[in-house]
Amino acid sequence: QQFAIAFLFRNMPALVTGPIYLLVLLVATPFAFLTGKASAFVTTCSIGSTSCVNTSRRSSAAPALFSRSSDSAGGSSTATSAAAAAELTAASVIKLKKVLEREYITFFDPMEDSWYSPSVSFVDPMTELSGVDSYRNNVDMLAGRTLMGKILFEDAGINLHSVTGGEVSETAEGKVEIADITTRWTLKVTASVLPWKPTARFTGISVYKVVQDASSTNGVQIVGQTDYWDSVNLQPNSGGQFHTVEKSLAIEDFLSQLKPGGPKAQAAAPELPYELLRRGDGYEVRRYPPYVGVQLPYKRRDEGFGSLGAFTRGMDPLGPAIMFVENSDVSDKYMMWPLSYAMPGQAEAVTPQDAAAKAGDGQWRTMKIVSVPGPAVVAVRPFTDASMEPVVRNADRELRGLLDRDGLVPKAGSEAAVRFAQYDAIFSMGQRRGEVWIELEEEGSEGGHPWR
Repeated sequence: QQFAIAFLFRNMPALVTGPIYLLVLLVATPFAFLTGKASAFVTTCSIGSTSCVNTSRRSSAAPALFSRSSDSAGGSSTATSAAAAAELTAASVIKLKKVLEREYITFFDPMEDSWYSPSVSFVDPMTELSGVDSYRNNVDMLAGRTLMGKILFEDAGINLHSVTGGEVSETAEGKVEIADITTRWTLKVTASVLPWKPTARFTGISVYKVVQDASSTNGVQIVGQTDYWDSVNLQPNSGGQFHTVEKSLAIEDFLSQLKPGGPKAQAAAPELPYELLRRGDGYEVRRYPPYVGVQLPYKRRDEGFGSLGAFTRGMDPLGPAIMFVENSDVSDKYMMWPLSYAMPGQAEAVTPQDAAAKAGDGQWRTMKIVSVPGPAVVAVRPFTDASMEPVVRNADRELRGLLDRDGLVPKAGSEAAVRFAQYDAIFSMGQRRGEVWIELEEEGSEGGHPWR
């Protein structure tokens, strides 16, 4: 691990690498806390291992009570007893999944120890831990509930996207088996110990190994956890399976988020909010709320920016500017600026009255108010070059290749146009921020994404 760190930082100034190196030494060994408390002990992760399959694609947070592999003829008392045990176990698993949801919401404060084996194993891409006490101490440090945590970190949080699995079955021999429980999550934490206070983000799955526990009133207990990061553990061209990797890759991924960035171009407007669902290798997946924007056809981007800027004077438009370019030589290009978005609990965004009154009339006759439905799950690939056509189309092709590699399916019809976003002002200086966007097939449809 130290060799990997030294290799990554060999060209960085000592004043920069020193604090990061110290931080990594402090957290690399007890790093399992970074993914909260949510996975299962898996010994191998080769293709085809059911423990590594993205089980979030399976439906229903609450599993069917149980299934039986076979029944003995005549319905013996032994079979009846086994069936009753399976039903009780299924009920316990449902309770356990609710416990996990509570723990995420509260960031494991408190941690409900009774559902964990005292010798529970925790494994993530960077380290391994054993025992409930070790785990609790580390998650408390991440959350800033210890002295060391207050020094190292701030603004830590974890967002639970789904809890799936845990189906209970009865074998022909009358043995009750519990399928792994899988959680899907996004975690962020800011390294306050570093002067520039970078924020590291991790997304992935955690898999629980759960067994019956006749010695407690809970009926089941967690005996192991394995965490997988989307950024390093996704098996290429496997349909979304996860596998183990060398720890050096995970360390490199962590360190890449701690490096200070260079000068960036000035943002044109506050950013349209989104929920990060995946931080993958070369792309992100986000969930955007429904929003309302003003749209116009354009020939040159600078002219489009100027016209939209004049239209929205006195309003509070949002970024980014979103462009649509159809794959046709005779089609118009369109630019949109978001104006408002739906708040949590709202089905749609409210259209600003002043924008609705002006659009389509007089000098604003080419302006159109557009309502974008949602929530929409969108894959995003960044680029830093100017948003010229060859750059944008190449980024779109690259993103489609990455989605195919990781088992994600673009929404039908998305190939008919390129959609890209520009965050910075049109003539700003510094590193630019551009992205291509591709909406994904909806969850539950054939080939749909795994996020609910």
